[in-house]
Amino acid sequence: MNNLEQTLFWKLAELFIIHSGYRIVKLFPDEKELWLEKSESAEVPIVRLYREDFDWTNRMLRDIELTAATGAKIRSQLGQRNLRILNIYVSGQPPVDDYQQVLSERFVYRDRLSEISVHTILFANGTYGQAEESLTGIVDAGSLDLSNMDGLTPGNAEETRQRTLEYAEKDTRREQAIFTAGRPIFTYFFMAFQILVFLLLELYGGSTNPNTLIKFGAKFNPLILEGEWWRFITPVFLHIGFLHLVMNTLGLYFVGTAVEKMFGSVRFLFVYLFAGFGGSLASFLFSHEVSAGASGAIFGCLGALLYFGMVYPRLFFRTMGHTVFLIIIVNLAFGFSVSMVDNAGHLGGLAAGFLGAGIVHFPKKKKLISQIAFAAVSILLATAMVQHGFEEGLGPKDEHSVILLAEEKVNKEEYNEAYSILRRYEEENKVSEKTYFLLSYTEIKLQKLQDAKAHLLKAIAQDNSFSEAHFNLSLIYLEEGDFVSAKKHAEKAASLKPGQKDYKKLVDEIDKLLSAQRGA
Repeated sequence: MNNLEQTLFWKLAELFIIHSGYRIVKLFPDEKELWLEKSESAEVPIVRLYREDFDWTNRMLRDIELTAATGAKIRSQLGQRNLRILNIYVSGQPPVDDYQQVLSERFVYRDRLSEISVHTILFANGTYGQAEESLTGIVDAGSLDLSNMDGLTPGNAEETRQRTLEYAEKDTRREQAIFTAGRPIFTYFFMAFQILVFLLLELYGGSTNPNTLIKFGAKFNPLILEGEWWRFITPVFLHIGFLHLVMNTLGLYFVGTAVEKMFGSVRFLFVYLFAGFGGSLASFLFSHEVSAGASGAIFGCLGALLYFGMVYPRLFFRTMGHTVFLIIIVNLAFGFSVSMVDNAGHLGGLAAGFLGAGIVHFPKKKKLISQIAFAAVSILLATAMVQHGFEEGLGPKDEHSVILLAEEKVNKEEYNEAYSILRRYEEENKVSEKTYFLLSYTEIKLQKLQDAKAHLLKAIAQDNSFSEAHFNLSLIYLEEGDFVSAKKHAEKAASLKPGQKDYKKLVDEIDKLLSAQRGA
């Protein structure tokens, strides 16, 4: 091999690496063979450059077969079913026998699951024009000037080689820098914090108890409408049940670490909390249920990865793009098939994460106009959504929500407000024994004993096994001096729950009063 072939080899490498965006897979130590990859190219994802003289065509054929065998290994690593390889030979002279058929036909290697096709081009003395023409149909060969190959000096090859390899090295460093902008400090903090909060939930009533969740800051529309705006953020740190915690902690670990490494800790903090806000806001608009969890914020991290894909599409699809889309599709499909999953929160978090990433962009890079546009769109959307939510009056729409809101008022000893909420709902709807019982409780606190008695009787009429209703009714009868009726309901409560000491104690107390009454 002389300087002519060496220079042509590196000119071709420069064409693919610098001008066409291919990356080096392997450069052999003797620098006679170079494998390149561009997985986002559907036409030619793999290119092989090889400097070698072939005296006979059968040697070339054997080498093509070996190329296909190597391609089969690369195919499995790329996870593709079929693979096309562009195989380029740089030689001093073409084979002495008929080689044209080898160049005109693709070599195809097939097995049951895949197909490897190898398209061969030969650059050799007397074939440059034909080879360049074949190459033009695959890549833009405009930078490949073969018009003055005879005038090349020994420095041409080395200069082209150095320029090409330096470019490839810098390109690799640029890509690596994108994925290592920060360390996952806040990701680990949020993982630890949500575990700590979960333990507190379990300690103070249970993570599946709606009242406990509301107490700790779950999204609950009626309280948001009363001005508790912080419920747009606090649900991110609460989880309903152990499985919910485990799934979201794992999701945060895998997705959050990737996003924080890319965007840096401060930008990640903004994206994560903004996505959590967006998820809660969407849930506020489209779901009346009590909701909590980091799912919206985690979907926001996926939204940030979609923004990364928009800015760096080739790198995105080469590294993680297909996986990100698969995760999003699978999780949304699961959410739509399971009624208890708050998909509105997921979609809101996904959109907010994308917008949040657009606002902060990437470390050490600025796109001021784009960032201002993303911020403006985010502010307008959030304002419009909040305004719509308040105008629509997204308060308690079902009995369960009404009861939860009333219980929250009772816990705060706001009995008048709880009474008003329950009475208003009772007047407009058919209610269950739970509403009657809670309403009677507020009436007892407000000294409306006759109303309370009437509502307790309605509760028992709907469910005669409601032990708490019998117990409270017994207390009212006792207050009125009707010991017989009091004993009847106290004994009913004690029979329904024999282990409840307060019920048994009340029966004994009424018996003493009845005995004293008879003795008198």
